[in-house]
Amino acid sequence: MTDAAATGARADSPRQMPNASARLDDSDPPWPLRPWIMAAICAAAGLAFHLLIDHHYDHALSHWRSALATAVAVAAVVFVLGVERRRWHWALGFALGWGAILGLIAWQTAAYNLQGSPIEWPFWSGMLAVLVATPLFQTRRDVAPDWRFWRLWAMPYQRQHSHAWADAVIGAASLAFVGITFLLTVLIGQMFKLIGINLIFDLLNDEWFGWMLAGAAFGGAVGLLRERDRLVATLQRLVMIVLAVLAPVLAVALVLFLLSLAGTGLQKLWDSGFSTAAVMMAVAAFAVLLANAVIGNGRDDRATSPALRWAAPILAMAVLPLAGIAFYSMHLRVIQYGWTPERIWGVIAAMIALAYGLAGVWAVVKGRRDFDDWLRPLQQKLAIGLSLLALFLALPILDFGAISTRDQVARLKSGAITAEKFDWAALAFDFGPTGRRELEALARSTNKDRAGLAKIALNARYRGDVPQEHQRHGGDVAVAATAIEDKVRVLPAGRMLTRDDYAGIDRGGYCLSQPCIAYVLNSDRIALIRPGDNVTLIERIGDSGQWRPYDEHPPSPAPADLGKADDLKRAVVEVRPVMRQQIFVNGKPMGDSFAPTPPSRP
Repeated sequence: MTDAAATGARADSPRQMPNASARLDDSDPPWPLRPWIMAAICAAAGLAFHLLIDHHYDHALSHWRSALATAVAVAAVVFVLGVERRRWHWALGFALGWGAILGLIAWQTAAYNLQGSPIEWPFWSGMLAVLVATPLFQTRRDVAPDWRFWRLWAMPYQRQHSHAWADAVIGAASLAFVGITFLLTVLIGQMFKLIGINLIFDLLNDEWFGWMLAGAAFGGAVGLLRERDRLVATLQRLVMIVLAVLAPVLAVALVLFLLSLAGTGLQKLWDSGFSTAAVMMAVAAFAVLLANAVIGNGRDDRATSPALRWAAPILAMAVLPLAGIAFYSMHLRVIQYGWTPERIWGVIAAMIALAYGLAGVWAVVKGRRDFDDWLRPLQQKLAIGLSLLALFLALPILDFGAISTRDQVARLKSGAITAEKFDWAALAFDFGPTGRRELEALARSTNKDRAGLAKIALNARYRGDVPQEHQRHGGDVAVAATAIEDKVRVLPAGRMLTRDDYAGIDRGGYCLSQPCIAYVLNSDRIALIRPGDNVTLIERIGDSGQWRPYDEHPPSPAPADLGKADDLKRAVVEVRPVMRQQIFVNGKPMGDSFAPTPPSRP
């Protein structure tokens, strides 16, 4: 891009070919094949993404596949958004680098907790880092192609700000185009289905086709819009004008809100039932957005309306008290309930908002009505710092789960919180390996309540399996703390279980919070009977000592082939008795019947 608008017949001639480029920067030559190349790249990335995430949904996706899928998606999107023909290898290296970084973050995040999902706070922090870094890279590529990479703060703010808004507009418009493309494809598929041609309709039901179509539509739209970024600049300006109109509305609302707090105090915020910190930081983010819409890319781009010019400094200054309220709210929450990973992230977000608030107040104090001349360089430095901080927090350097585990367990052991009110599910599912190790230690505690609840949390397969505070019963907790040998009755009389058998039953959690009967069907199969009409059949997995449930209703033998319809007239049909088994307790049937158990292995 250039600071001055391009002129000449090439840009404005009505005889210009429909597929010709309309570039804002004369340094970027036309690239007519860009939409097709970008569509092909994203379609291939969509297919690769599908192949990597396609798996049986009863099992978690392996960590390496999550990481590689993330790397492919991030690298493709970053490349198509930031590439130009000049220095295209810079864009390729930038995209591959961020793809590798986000892939490693996804790998670490997926392996951190039991759910195996890479979509956790570190992943979003990494995404924020790459979103902020992309306009910085684009500006650096345009104006300073040398080795002094640490002088990012010396780049022209107008170009960087324009890149950030253009990326946002192009990304949003391309996503909208993806939705329109799918809608049109569905309509075309339905149209052909009416005449008996189901090809398009069937393709839409295949996940691989959907990912390829989404990728091709997104890449093609980005290529088309980037090749016509002169028009995008006009659309970007229109978006900023529309947003700027909202600035006086929010400014007046914030003034009234802050004045009202002087009379009502902060207690009403804590009593509202909503997350005060989240609301305050969301409003602060909107204040920053609308203030930037008013001040524009530079002095010549800022709004001229007196109402907008007065609203912008009010919004810039209002960020500080909003961030202060959010930080104080998080402070009270931590004092009352202790640290968790979410609260640590919340405190960091509040501190970032405080930094933007201090920058806004400083700019207004120094520049008054021309505060934007002071604010722009401060925002540029804050953007660089935010990208570096987000990347640092996304990498596995600081373990928020370990910090939270130490704090929460210390509160439990000190008596600040009772075992009944303690969040055992968070220790099992949110605090990572450190939380699981601490659970194992608490399960060996001499305190029966702690040991029982820790065992229940350790054996839970899903977060919902851990009983909430109102669901915790003293009897269940006491049974959970009891040794497995003391709560399992083995039948028939005289049969015995080995230590490995008991350990397998204990690990499976089949007799966790209730005593049960283990009826040995043979050396490899056991029927576990618990209070209520609850019978579970388990079988040994080879010689591993592990046990798993097996199907109580095995499929029937393959039916005989009746042949043609004429064979039905001669077919012999009969009803035969089938041998089944069922558990009876005190002469009453319990559970479902099951196929006869084969004899024990020799």
